[in-house]
Amino acid sequence: MALRHLAPLTGAYLLTHALPTAAQDHAHQPAPPPANPHATHQPAADPQAGHADHRTAADPDPHADHAAHGAMTSPLGAWSMSRDASGTSWQPDLGRHGGVHWARGDWTFMGHALLNLVYDRQNGPRGDDETFVAGMVMGSARRDFADGATLNLRAMFSPDPFMGKDGYPLLLAAGETADGVTTLIDRQHPHELVMELSASYARRFSDGSSVFGYVGLPGEPAFGPPAFMHRMSAMDSPEAPITHHWLDSTHIVFGVATLGWVRDGVKLEASSFRGREPDQDRYDIESPEFDSWAVRASWNPAPEWSLQVSHADVTAPEQLEPDEDETKWSASALHARPVGVGGWWASTLAWGRKTNDHDESKDAWLVETAFSPDDRWTVFARLERTETDELLPAVGGGHGELFTVSKASVGMIRDWRLSDDLRFGVGALYAVNRVPEGLESAYGGDPDGGMVFVRLKID
Repeated sequence: MALRHLAPLTGAYLLTHALPTAAQDHAHQPAPPPANPHATHQPAADPQAGHADHRTAADPDPHADHAAHGAMTSPLGAWSMSRDASGTSWQPDLGRHGGVHWARGDWTFMGHALLNLVYDRQNGPRGDDETFVAGMVMGSARRDFADGATLNLRAMFSPDPFMGKDGYPLLLAAGETADGVTTLIDRQHPHELVMELSASYARRFSDGSSVFGYVGLPGEPAFGPPAFMHRMSAMDSPEAPITHHWLDSTHIVFGVATLGWVRDGVKLEASSFRGREPDQDRYDIESPEFDSWAVRASWNPAPEWSLQVSHADVTAPEQLEPDEDETKWSASALHARPVGVGGWWASTLAWGRKTNDHDESKDAWLVETAFSPDDRWTVFARLERTETDELLPAVGGGHGELFTVSKASVGMIRDWRLSDDLRFGVGALYAVNRVPEGLESAYGGDPDGGMVFVRLKID
């Protein structure tokens, strides 16, 4: 394996040893929501919430209340930060929110990382094998003001570009390009080096409601469920879903502005953003445009549930089809609940639809689940079905015949805690792909594949 693949792992190790020097105590997991999950405007004290500067009664810290408030609640409103997922999306209140938290003066900070070193083998005539590093490193800085306003700055980076422009083998996946000429087929494209640089400003009101604004270059508009690497039911798997371009491919757009309103467990938001997907240069930051829009309604009716429905009108999303616009719909239900002492179980059911300018629609379904009985073991599984016309391109380029394909995968990871903030894991997954008769000759029947991986996780 090339030395460049080791750089992100080394960085994660150094990061986890640097964080404890910045904080004398850490909040690894927010306290469970109160009995009424929506009545969180006045959060209870969290015995796990740490502060960098401990004060005595004789030497009070005038910012302690703000620091505790920042460690407990979302930067977008008066609810537990365990509800927050990628961008401005929601997960269940009983979801987990990984990260190391600390405070300095008026500011609270969070750091989090998840890095996988993966050996991937996809079988059949269209398969391949490859070793690569994927994952993310993220951090945020937050300041709460006396008038109920909150400023939050967030950055997220990925080692994906180091795997090469053509990404990694993944049968039945298609989308984006490695050379600016042809579509990637049976491969998952790498994500951008800079996955998010965003800022949000929220103002809370005494009745538990809030309004917020979010801008990103890049960032994530108000569409779909949380991106797969942030969903509890998906984050332990190193494999991207083949439904990615139906459900959450807009999680990295170069230019987004979102306005939202929240009242208890209901959130309404609208975004303007750049519709074009990132190009094959994964290291740059592209020029922002605001040519597309999205709206999303989210509802957390109970601590275990998070529901959303969203719509987007996207201008020229595909680099290779600049004259083709797209409308998208998405609906999802996320469920999470604790299991035993320290365990959890999370699941997602999601649907997406893409419709082009010729009123041709393609649907996709996803069901995934992950179960962790304790701090050591996690089992995960996923079932997907998509309608796609990109697997057999037409002669001369462009989309070909429409096929319905499906995929099922199951895997497991075993973690060891190396320190308070760092875990090391070893895992594997196995996947089976099912194709219709028209694709059997191209794929050699119903091919299978698998991955083995090790990971470092700072949480």
